[in-house]
Amino acid sequence: MNAPFAKMNGIGNRITVLDMRGAETRLNADQARAIAADPLTEFDQLMVIEPPRTAGTDAFMTIFNTDGSLSGACGNGTRCVALVLNRENGHEAIKLETSAGLLDVRVRDAVNITVDMGEPRFGWAEIPLSRPFEDTTAIDLSFGPVDAPILSRPAVANIGNPHAIYWVDDVAAIDLGRIGPILERDPMFPERANISIAEVTSASAITLRVWERGAGLTLACGSAACATAVSAARLGKTGRIVDVRLPGGVLNIEWRPDNHIWMTGAAEFEHEGVIGLGNEIRIEVAPDTVARRA
Repeated sequence: MNAPFAKMNGIGNRITVLDMRGAETRLNADQARAIAADPLTEFDQLMVIEPPRTAGTDAFMTIFNTDGSLSGACGNGTRCVALVLNRENGHEAIKLETSAGLLDVRVRDAVNITVDMGEPRFGWAEIPLSRPFEDTTAIDLSFGPVDAPILSRPAVANIGNPHAIYWVDDVAAIDLGRIGPILERDPMFPERANISIAEVTSASAITLRVWERGAGLTLACGSAACATAVSAARLGKTGRIVDVRLPGGVLNIEWRPDNHIWMTGAAEFEHEGVIGLGNEIRIEVAPDTVARRA
């Protein structure tokens, strides 16, 4: 069978959106890895659009990481899916469902897409961690020599996925490509974790780099930006509205009084086509969509 796809990005976060609403089968991990391996469809996250499972929603999203593992949330990918559906139905308000819950999205234009990322979870068992911590704003997990750790005492939170955020003076000084994969699989995180290093530059601005669980170094991670923003606010490092600057661009994060996190940013089309899903993955790009911009 053939399934339509759109190669997109959310401030640099590589996203492939695959429309499986007309399929009789579901995508599996081997197929996801094969799609990730092709330069035409390589991704940090693969957003699979499936038929709605709950009344009143526009679609269900299954989210794959590069390694074929599943993710509970991807804010940048959610913006991309919302833009695809907005182009299809013209609706400004889009309601999506994932394994982690419902997401409300508002598409004003391609550079102003707001996702309600839901409520953060801070309990050690909700994240989850492998042992109890009463205070999850700073847990005992260091990297480096005991007497002079490179990273220490991260904040942890769950925003659809487990996140650990280390506060540093200079994000460029940390070799996250080396440290990230080690901490991602630390025994502290039974479901692995996204590892972030964050530099607070003002009461309303944070610079962030992210090692993404199952994907590696990324230009942007929306759920990590949300986890970092709410953790900074909990610690009094910032207010509840911040701009989070990632290598791919800026996300505006607002932790509202109702405890919901609203994330606003852009999404962009690169090219589109169809993917043949059989014994082998076959990818065809529509020539007139190459380098098209939303």
